[in-house]
Amino acid sequence: MSARNFIKSGRKIVAIGRNFSEHAKELGNAVPTAPFFFLKPTSSYVASPGKIEIPKGCVVHHEVELGVVIGKGGRDIQAANASEHIAGYALALDLTARNLQDEAKKKGLPWSAAKGFDTFTPVGPFIPASDIPNPHNVRLWIKVAGQLRQNGVTDAMIFQVPQLIEHVSRVMTLEEGDLVLTGTPKGVGPIEPGEQVVAGLEYQGAELSRIEFSAVARD
Repeated sequence: MSARNFIKSGRKIVAIGRNFSEHAKELGNAVPTAPFFFLKPTSSYVASPGKIEIPKGCVVHHEVELGVVIGKGGRDIQAANASEHIAGYALALDLTARNLQDEAKKKGLPWSAAKGFDTFTPVGPFIPASDIPNPHNVRLWIKVAGQLRQNGVTDAMIFQVPQLIEHVSRVMTLEEGDLVLTGTPKGVGPIEPGEQVVAGLEYQGAELSRIEFSAVARD
């Protein structure tokens, strides 16, 4: 099944913005009343264990997220039928050059540069959907240099996974192997070259995924 090998087979990464209200507030953003999303290139994937590259002049923030791996493509998918299109999940980080994003927001420009650098989507292995019967009861956490930064549960999502799939598929066809990043809990912060980054995904007290990365300066 190519969805299991989504890092190589997927054609796009769809990232939902501000889907946890406390995260929206910590960055001074309005809490959305409808889902919105942006795209990340698949060239930004890096598998664990690996290296995160910090570009010169960029303030790079971590955002730990639950990724939804699409198993059956479709468009205009109804929320009630969304589960039929989910092959599984993956633990992922949506890295953001925050200073570039802030500049782009002030000018009303897209976020592609701030979100799309190589290694800006660190990701763990595929987790079958059967291992996570309820994607809204997943604990996500991240430690940077041994310090716990984010620790939240997906029950705090503003828009749940079926709504997100419905919303995105109204705009563009979702294809097998695509990854939908569902938003991040509060506690985002910077990663510096030389720091170790460790993140985990837990379901009902069991750790289903742990990813590890070394941050290095981009040449």
